Amino acid sequence: MISDLSLPLLLLLLSFSGGVILLAGTRMTALADRIADRTGLGEALIGGLLLGAATSLSGTVVSVTAALDGRASLAFSNAVGGIAAQTAFLAIADLLYRRANLEHAAAELANVFQAGLLMLMLTLPFLAWTSPEATLFAIHPVSVLLFAIYVVGMYSSHRVREEPMWEPVDTAETDLDEPDPEDPDPRSTLKLFGVFALLLVLMGVSGWVIAETAGTLADRYDLRTALVGALMTAVITSMPELVTTLAAVRQGSLQLAVGGIIGGNTFDVLFLTISDIAYRPGSLFHAAGSEDYFWLAVGLAMTAVLMLGLIFRQRQGPGQIGFESLTILLIYGASVAIQALA
Repeated sequence: MISDLSLPLLLLLLSFSGGVILLAGTRMTALADRIADRTGLGEALIGGLLLGAATSLSGTVVSVTAALDGRASLAFSNAVGGIAAQTAFLAIADLLYRRANLEHAAAELANVFQAGLLMLMLTLPFLAWTSPEATLFAIHPVSVLLFAIYVVGMYSSHRVREEPMWEPVDTAETDLDEPDPEDPDPRSTLKLFGVFALLLVLMGVSGWVIAETAGTLADRYDLRTALVGALMTAVITSMPELVTTLAAVRQGSLQLAVGGIIGGNTFDVLFLTISDIAYRPGSLFHAAGSEDYFWLAVGLAMTAVLMLGLIFRQRQGPGQIGFESLTILLIYGASVAIQALA
C-alpha cells in the first residue's frame, strides 16, 4: 500500500510518476502535430482538443481519485491550480521565443474563441458556490452545464476556424498554420492514434499514483490540501503542458503551443464535473473552501490577461515578451507567495 511507504519512497514514487508523465507528454507533441497535418483539422483545434485533453488525463485521474476518497479540496484545487500553472507555462514559452511576442506570432481566431469559452466556464463554479446547494444524485446542475458548454464550444471552435468572421492581420512575424510539405513518418494515421492511446494509459496510471501519494503526504504531515493540490499535484501533472508547449515552440508549431494550453485548461474545468460525480457526500462546489476558489479566481484573471494579449497582439514588449506574459507571471508569482505565507 502506498500509505505504508516511508517518506523517501513516497518522494521517489512521486518523482518517478512525474517523469513518466513528462516523457509521455513530450512524445505526444510530435504525434499531435503530425495528426493535425494529416487530418487537416489544424494545430489550434488539435492542440485544444486532442493534445489538451490528453496531457490533462493524469490531472483528471488525480482529481477523480481525490474525490472518491472524499478529499474535495484536493480534487478542486488540483483542477484549478493546474489551469493557473499551465497559463504561466505559456508565458515561459514566450520568454524562449525570441522572434516576436508569442501571442502576436500565433495569430489564430480559434485560440481567442477558446480563451473566451474558458473564461465562461470558470465563472460557473462561482455561481454554483454562491447559490443554494441543489443536487440530483449528489451532482450539481453546474457540472452538467459545464460539460454541455464544453461540447458546444469545441464544435463552435471548429466552425470559427473553418468559417471565420474575423481574421488576424498577417505581419512579418505571424506564423501561419500550414501542413509540412513532407511527412517523414512512415506509420499510418491509425498507428499514430494507437501510440497516442498507449501514452494516455501510462499518464492515467501515473496520475493515480500521484493522487494516492499526495493524499498520504497531506494526511501524514498535516499539510493544507488546497496548497498540496494547487502547488504540488497540479504542477506535477501539468509538466506535460510545459514540455509540449516548449517543444511545439521549438518546432515552430506556435498555434499548437497556444492551443494546447488554452484547450488543456478548458478540458481541466471538466475535472470539476467528473470530480463532482465522484464526490458522493454532496456538491463538490460547496465542499470546496475559499482557498480553493482563490486559485479559480487566479486562473480566471490569468486567462483574461491572455485573451487580451491575443487580441492586442503586441509585437514586442518588456524583455522581448508581450505585456500579457509579464502580467501572467506576476499574477502567478504573487498568488504563490500569498498562499505560501497564509
